[in-house]
Amino acid sequence: MSGALTDLRALIALLRREGELVEIDAPVDPHLELAEVHRRVIAAGGPALLFRNPTTGDFPVITNLFGTRRRVALAFGDRPRTLVEELARLPVELMPPSLGKLWGKRALFKNLARIGTKTRSRGAVSDRMEAPPRLSRLPALTCWKEDGGPFITLPLVHTQSPVDGVDNLGMYRLQVFDDEHTGMHFQIGKGGGFHLAEAEARGEDLPVHVSLGGPPALTLAAIAPLPEGVPEFLLASLVMGRKLGLAKDSRAPLPLVADAEFVLSGRVLRGARRPEGPFGDHYGYYSLQHDYPVFRCERLFEREGAIYPATVVGKPRQEDFFIGDYLQELLSPLFPVVMPAVKDLWSYGETGYHSLAGAVVRERYPREAMVQAFRILGEGQLSLTKFLLATDGDVDLRDFPATLRHVLARFDPARDLYVFPHLSMDTLDYTGPEVNRGSKGVLLGLGDPVRDLPGEFAGEVPS
Repeated sequence: MSGALTDLRALIALLRREGELVEIDAPVDPHLELAEVHRRVIAAGGPALLFRNPTTGDFPVITNLFGTRRRVALAFGDRPRTLVEELARLPVELMPPSLGKLWGKRALFKNLARIGTKTRSRGAVSDRMEAPPRLSRLPALTCWKEDGGPFITLPLVHTQSPVDGVDNLGMYRLQVFDDEHTGMHFQIGKGGGFHLAEAEARGEDLPVHVSLGGPPALTLAAIAPLPEGVPEFLLASLVMGRKLGLAKDSRAPLPLVADAEFVLSGRVLRGARRPEGPFGDHYGYYSLQHDYPVFRCERLFEREGAIYPATVVGKPRQEDFFIGDYLQELLSPLFPVVMPAVKDLWSYGETGYHSLAGAVVRERYPREAMVQAFRILGEGQLSLTKFLLATDGDVDLRDFPATLRHVLARFDPARDLYVFPHLSMDTLDYTGPEVNRGSKGVLLGLGDPVRDLPGEFAGEVPS
């Protein structure tokens, strides 16, 4: 399927045609009940769910849009991967440059000419604007019984650096405090948090637009581990195969996503912090209550007949698992371009991605593998990786049991296990002594096997 779905409704219509959508007319409560229905359906590999009559809020709720590999493929298709592969080959195939080589790439350049943004005076999301807003009209979900309140779980948070104007689009959960205020869960190492730090250093609030819905490619781009400074809007446009539609907002420095279902327009308040959480999180336990920045929503934009998109966060596999694997497949041709000695790289969604990754690297001189390990652990969101398995062997990293056997057959525990304490860690990792602090590890398995691994265990278990 083409990736050129321009809004949430186009995706819903596609899923309906493909028999991948169930519409629920019975009343369902966004407080715990809706999330439980979602969890049971995704566990069974079931369809997307359109709840037409939530018991709170003024809008229908759509969940489980990306809860299977098939639905992810329907939403985004193969074209983006083909284009990324061609882009990755470009530095080699165009050198040395010639008119003939450039002419041979004319189809690629034509595709690239379609990428970018296009701003118009109004968009569908401009149909209605409410000020002051009433966020209680949104059927935000409370997913787990110890959650601190209702959360907006699929927010596309657009910020801009007050220093150099670089855009960032991230997905940072929003706990709804009241009709005009939410938390803003800026995590360590994320662009939105960097922009807030810049604004606060200047004594300023940070303008923010939070979009809900819009082109499915925006959801993909918001969670993509792009290098700092690479605009997520560019990736979204690449996935769509067309320019991303934006609309002017005369009262804010940021544009509106023209085809979003909702846009929350406002500011993250300088210096303001408020307890946020707990929140049932990706690792199967609660991230606890901590102080986070406060977002003040000043205006609520909504399109006619708006539909509220949501997801449920919890122990894998959830929707983020299927999106994450697609993203890795999409971006993997670029890894050797950015890191030439890294032949393959894979993070394991079953662990929440940041906890465990594997890499196949070149070992052209002794211990070069550690050079590549440091390179990986220093690259953007990959720097949040807690434990890295690295080998120079021919192994399919997507097959974790095979990867682990391959490494264990080759590693020397006195030489090949590295533990680095007192480092910054993923905000959601609670294994360290405090939030954002902990240790990382690297395990090398290089060269030929040094042991035969037993295939089974027999005898008494040591006491």
